[in-house]
Amino acid sequence: MSTAPAPDFGTGTLSRAAALIHTLLTVEALLLLTASPGLAGLFLLGREPANLPLAALCLLPLGPALAAALYALHHRSRDLTQLHPARAFLRGWRLGAVPALKLWTPLLTWLTVIAFTLTHFSASGLPGWWALLLGVIGAGSLLWGAHALVLTSLFTFRARDTARLAGYFMLRHGRATLAAASLLTLTAALTALLSEALPALLAAPLLLSLLHGSRAVITETQEDFTA
Repeated sequence: MSTAPAPDFGTGTLSRAAALIHTLLTVEALLLLTASPGLAGLFLLGREPANLPLAALCLLPLGPALAAALYALHHRSRDLTQLHPARAFLRGWRLGAVPALKLWTPLLTWLTVIAFTLTHFSASGLPGWWALLLGVIGAGSLLWGAHALVLTSLFTFRARDTARLAGYFMLRHGRATLAAASLLTLTAALTALLSEALPALLAAPLLLSLLHGSRAVITETQEDFTA
């Protein structure tokens, strides 16, 4: 007769799976709720290039919501009996809303300038290779933004220090940057081929994948850049 102790309730495989699903659903709901004012306005806007500045304005609440979601997912419990995803999300939003906006706002502004230039490129008088250059700069800015979002949601640095670290990690951890590029490509494909709403509805699992791909960045930041 086996004398091995039975595992505690809430720590088994099925319990961990249930805890993950509960956390993802809760974080997804809270992310959509906190970003809903801007997302509602975004879906009402037409796709005319003239609406790009308004679209950027509508996306402003999304930055703090994404930061709070990353915070909650990073601090999630694997134990079904110790789940507090809503509490973690609200704490992440309270701690990270202002720092996230300090980076999210200039990033949105810069991407809006690039997008507006590309959509009016024929009237700009610029040589054709400028369009390719602007596309590369825009993609690089998005990758920088992915690293900056992870850093600002999990650590307390000055905005300029977070910006520098995000740029440093883009080159330092190529796998993390490639993982972020894959997620951004997937998000763009879902938006273009299916619906703008689909990436929003899958935001929580996409962000969890971003955290998974950023493990090396998070570990090095904890070991080398925090006391």
